[in-house]
Amino acid sequence: MKEVINTVGRRKTSVARAFLAPGKGAVSINKRPVEDYFKDDRKRHEALKPLQLCGKRDEFDVRINVCGGGASGQAGAVSLAIARALVEFDEENRALFRKDRLLTRDPRMVERKKYGQKKARKRFQFSKR
Repeated sequence: MKEVINTVGRRKTSVARAFLAPGKGAVSINKRPVEDYFKDDRKRHEALKPLQLCGKRDEFDVRINVCGGGASGQAGAVSLAIARALVEFDEENRALFRKDRLLTRDPRMVERKKYGQKKARKRFQFSKR
């Protein structure tokens, strides 16, 4: 087994690099504890879902660098990066994560604004006369 497993997860415009190493369960994101980085319980739960699902929360130290996007995109990117790292560690986790769609890269991105329109799909008010 490799000493440190390095994987990448992406969501919207966020990119997360996860470094998984055997340890006591410390999770840090951008050199801050996960509780400080994701103050919202829902986002924290989404980010750490792969660790909870396979029951390895206390067996690994996870160090994550994440940049770009907002809190929601970053939580999704962190979740994907951790899931990929755990699959690289133990292939049996793949079926478990597949069932909850944790290994699927969410392709949804913000649609670009078009010229002659107010936003991506919203138009300026139409006046017939």
